[in-house]
Amino acid sequence: MTGTVHAVLPGDVDDPATPSGGNRYDRRVLDGLAAGGWVVHEHPVPGGWPHPEPVDRVGLAGLLDALPDGAVVLLDGLVASTVPEVLGPRATRLRLVVLVHLPLDHAAESAALRCATLVVTTSGWTRRWLLDRYALPVGRVRVAAPGVDPAPPAPGSPAGGQLLCVAAVTPLKGHDTLVDALALVADLPWRCVWVGSLSRDPGFVDRLRRRIAGNGLAGRVRLAGPRAGPALDAAYAAADLLLLASRVETYGMVVTEALARAVPVLATAAGGLPDTLGRAPDGTPPGLLVPPGDPAALAGALRRWLTDPALRGRLRRAAHHRRAALTDWTTTTTALATALEGTA
Repeated sequence: MTGTVHAVLPGDVDDPATPSGGNRYDRRVLDGLAAGGWVVHEHPVPGGWPHPEPVDRVGLAGLLDALPDGAVVLLDGLVASTVPEVLGPRATRLRLVVLVHLPLDHAAESAALRCATLVVTTSGWTRRWLLDRYALPVGRVRVAAPGVDPAPPAPGSPAGGQLLCVAAVTPLKGHDTLVDALALVADLPWRCVWVGSLSRDPGFVDRLRRRIAGNGLAGRVRLAGPRAGPALDAAYAAADLLLLASRVETYGMVVTEALARAVPVLATAAGGLPDTLGRAPDGTPPGLLVPPGDPAALAGALRRWLTDPALRGRLRRAAHHRRAALTDWTTTTTALATALEGTA
């Protein structure tokens, strides 16, 4: 079964200067729906993401009012969660489906989600969080977890010192914690490449550059900016270990992107990251988890990785086995399509 869906998206969904997991998810599932026979109408709206500036409520109301009765409207949560007063009066005429990547945890979001015919989350952790926080009806909250593209295994280096962080450089992603942790292992050989947008919080980036220089790491930490396509593939292929120091994370698509290349992961145990990391079939985790916001714990785990060949071997084997169990984007699109069809 197929149909027509109107997708209301952040205006930067295809901006190569501001890549994000949410934007990549939106693009992949909408392209997947179209490839599967759905008629997809995209409606980008302006705003500052991931911390939205005020949405043009008049414009959004006009857009929704122009849609036919019974239309299926898939709204990215970054837009929908701030405008319950726009959604409420139109909730009985339209089939509103809100796609929640990152819960915003405020009263407006709770009200907006109650206007929805259905809520789709990108992780089981987010679903549990929404049900607990907002007491939404259980049957109205579904999961369509991100997929990952198959990729060849990264060769890895014997010493394991090629470190990679893939994340927009913002406080939520914990790059300040990462700098402090790297400073604590400066006596060991390593290089760390940061791939991700540098424009979301320029002041934070400037402070980090000074912090890096102040710790004598300027020649070892490279802020590479956003990468996509072959350039991002090359960054993963050169990596021994993915680092993710997030304070908040609902899923963490970069974790499965690393695991698709059999690259182990050192991440925080924030939000949905433990579920995303998962385990190999024998129960071995393909990486290490530490508490968020704890540079000493992050440095300790990194020191273990860099100094213990047996640990590196064990985690690399687990990553190879975990790689085989990852699902692709077809699974994600099918889950979303099933959810949309259920709103009829």
